[in-house]
Amino acid sequence: MKDYRDSDYAANKYARGLVYLFADKTVELTLEDYLRGTPGATEADFAELKALSDEIYLEQVRDENRQTNRDVSLDGLDETDACGVPSAEEILIDQPEQAARRERMRQQADQALSTLTEIQRRRYLLHKVDGLTMREIAVREGVVHTKIQSSLMAAERKIKKYLSAT
Repeated sequence: MKDYRDSDYAANKYARGLVYLFADKTVELTLEDYLRGTPGATEADFAELKALSDEIYLEQVRDENRQTNRDVSLDGLDETDACGVPSAEEILIDQPEQAARRERMRQQADQALSTLTEIQRRRYLLHKVDGLTMREIAVREGVVHTKIQSSLMAAERKIKKYLSAT
C-alpha cells in the first residue's frame, strides 16, 4: 500500500493551500492568491474547493492501490500453464471430448443425487446450489437447524460413498 505521506494527496492535504504537483515543479495556490484571482469568491468557496481537491487526490491514491493489488509478479509465470492460451485448433479438437466429459459428470451427479431421500435431496440442493444457510433452510421448513445439519451430513456421506464406488 502506498504511503500517503509520499503522495500528491498528502502534499495537498497538509498544505494550507491547493497543491499542484508537476513533473518539474510544485505550485501552491494560497487562499490569498485564490481570492485575488477570483473576484467575488469567498473563504468558504476556497474551503469547498480545498475539500474537493483533497477528495480527488485521495480517490487517485485509492485507484492506484486497487490497481497495484491487481498486479501480479511476472516471476515464475513462464513456468505455469496459466499463462498459455490454447490454440484455436486445440480448442476445436478438445470440444467434443470436453462436452462428453461434462455430460458424464452431469450423469454421475444425477445418479449420486438419486441415492438421497427426497428430503435430503431438497435440502442438499437448497444448501449447495441455492446457497441457503442451514438456519435459512430450517426456517423455511419449520424445523430446528440441527435437523438440517444431520440431513446434510447424511446426504454428503451417501454422495461420497456413491462416488468412491464408481
